[in-house]
Amino acid sequence: MGASQSPRSAQVIDLDTVRQHHQAQKCLIRLAPELDGLEMVYQLAASPDTYYGLPILAWGLRKDGSVVGLVPWMEKLATCHDLDSHESGLFIGYRDPETEEIFALPPDHKYDELTAAATYFEYEASEEVSLIQQLPDTLGTHALCMNHPNAPWHMKAVYGWRLYSDGSVEALLADEQKATMTPILLGDKCLYEAHLRHQTVYFFQRHIANQIMEEDPATLDALAMMVVPHGEDN
Repeated sequence: MGASQSPRSAQVIDLDTVRQHHQAQKCLIRLAPELDGLEMVYQLAASPDTYYGLPILAWGLRKDGSVVGLVPWMEKLATCHDLDSHESGLFIGYRDPETEEIFALPPDHKYDELTAAATYFEYEASEEVSLIQQLPDTLGTHALCMNHPNAPWHMKAVYGWRLYSDGSVEALLADEQKATMTPILLGDKCLYEAHLRHQTVYFFQRHIANQIMEEDPATLDALAMMVVPHGEDN
């Protein structure tokens, strides 16, 4: 007697489609600035017994409904939970400097704020990528910009961030020669997206950026170790 056949036909699972769907669910759809001084806590392999704190720039709502902290990190505005390298940074949790409490999940009030805003500013899906939101930079973030490994680098202030309908986030820098008013604000025509004009961009906190601009030897040595391998790969 032969084995009975299942009434359901076998289904072929396209792994690429599954991955694309999973990635789409992680897409950012709304941002909210962090204005209460909450920090990301992380560790480095070089100092396993030390915790470091980094101010959070914003919170992001993903398409799947989850909320994540966002920090300018290396070459992008990074999701705190995605920092999983012992060498360059391992995410530990979030911290309230006022109470010194460390917690694993974003605060509930940010979830409420983001979901309410996303509902109010609901956008219709479109194949054309469109600008969803602009957020000012409140941390004094700077971008080290290079167009060629052997070309001079430039350190420029980041004035804001743009969120697009495909979930991408771009940093806004200023062409000072085109600035007609001060201070420079979001919407000014002198602003441009960093990666549209510069081949390589690294983001730094204000105090590190100032050490680089002041040519602090230890900071420049660390910078060379980080940047040179990237340049050699090109």
